[in-house]
Amino acid sequence: MKTAKYPSIYEINTRVWIKQFGENASLKSIPNNYWHTLKQKGIDLVWLMGIWSVNKESISKYCFDEGLVYEYKKALKDFKNEDVIGSPYAIEEYEIEPVLGNREDVLKLKEELNQIGIGLILDFIPNHFNALSKIIRENPEIFLIANHEFHLSNPYTFFKPLENELIIAHGRDPFYPAWQDTAQVNYFSESARAFMISQLESISELCDGVRCDMAMLALNNIFKNTWASVIESGNYQFPQDEFWQRAISKIKENKNDFIFIAEAYWDLEWKLQQLGFDFTYDKELLDRIRSAKAIDIKGHLTAEDDYQDKSLRFIENHDEPRSLTVLGKDKVIAASIIYTTVKGMKFFNDGQFEGKKIKLPVQLGRIPIEKPCEQIVIHYKSLMQIISADIFKNGEWNLLEPLSSWEGNYTFENILAWHWNYKNENRLVVINYSDKISACRIKLDLTGYNSEFELIDLLNQKTYVRSSEEIHHQGLYIELKAYKSHIFSY
Repeated sequence: MKTAKYPSIYEINTRVWIKQFGENASLKSIPNNYWHTLKQKGIDLVWLMGIWSVNKESISKYCFDEGLVYEYKKALKDFKNEDVIGSPYAIEEYEIEPVLGNREDVLKLKEELNQIGIGLILDFIPNHFNALSKIIRENPEIFLIANHEFHLSNPYTFFKPLENELIIAHGRDPFYPAWQDTAQVNYFSESARAFMISQLESISELCDGVRCDMAMLALNNIFKNTWASVIESGNYQFPQDEFWQRAISKIKENKNDFIFIAEAYWDLEWKLQQLGFDFTYDKELLDRIRSAKAIDIKGHLTAEDDYQDKSLRFIENHDEPRSLTVLGKDKVIAASIIYTTVKGMKFFNDGQFEGKKIKLPVQLGRIPIEKPCEQIVIHYKSLMQIISADIFKNGEWNLLEPLSSWEGNYTFENILAWHWNYKNENRLVVINYSDKISACRIKLDLTGYNSEFELIDLLNQKTYVRSSEEIHHQGLYIELKAYKSHIFSY
């Protein structure tokens, strides 16, 4: 399915979200007008997070450690053990969770979405399967096998999944303890690579793209550094190519427009883009929005165009705290304008438009009731209408340089500004990303404009008449209160 150059994607925690349509609702229960409402907001892709089957037996064994229970109780004041339904990232296999439906239901849903111009994105979790998955019995050769010494010295990371002597590793990120509800796939095994590509081929029949969980963990050097001692003891050979290059090429042979999205960190985004990913997470922008100044955000936005084109911008997702909780009302509004009006894919999390504050652990199957924040609801209603225009999805973007508005004024450094152009349309976005009144001047190319022209502030619903000559020679004068913004059409 063809989509915009800079599409918008909406994440849904499927197993929880679907209950709004009835306690026993399935994928067949979703009314078509729900999707039309998302399309009207400018959403191009829907990510149904967590539709793959989980291993019910593993829940009681792995999902009630002290740290997890603490998070459950923080999110749900009336938490009960039956609220835990297992992690959607420790899957049994790539089959639809039965309570949601089956493959035919997903195919029908994809068809419905495509008819109204929305693509369907599903999860691909390359690093591991559930620690009790039947795949361990059926295809043990695809997992990272270790010897008994590893199990004896580190039983937290290595385990015996079967009654025989087989020892395999739990999945892990090298900077954190192993995820004990998972079993690690061995990317130094040709059998494992072939198996995982076959899983991708099966998934690709159901959707328009995949969001690949912790994609950098499958890179050769990362895998080697994470499991060096096991690789050496097992005499596993360093592969001649990268898994992602092979896998993405294979899928795109038949579906050239299939979208690959990488959850990526550690400055490996560019490498993953070079291997074929269409978009990679831009966590650096989020970090700068949270804790840095406008000048630091601007510095990040000076990266190469190719990199920015393939960056996925966000201020919250299921792994991150809710943006309103972290930033507060004024700052989150400014932040939302920053990330939705730059290049790249724009990411929205279910509940973000309502200003929800509670981050739900992915193992929980019930969501707390929250009152919407009226100010945030009104803001996103306006913003989504503005950025759904073609100019923000397919236009040309340029970072601008705010200038000092008078000698000795340094508040211009608090202001971010950029310009969009598309088919003779222009947009100017200006954001004061600071807690003080700030002013600047911005020069614009107004060739062909009358001596006086109108600037329509779409965000604040005001119209200004300004002199083209003044803007050409001195620049457009801007003064904004703390965390306030303009989105001008001219």
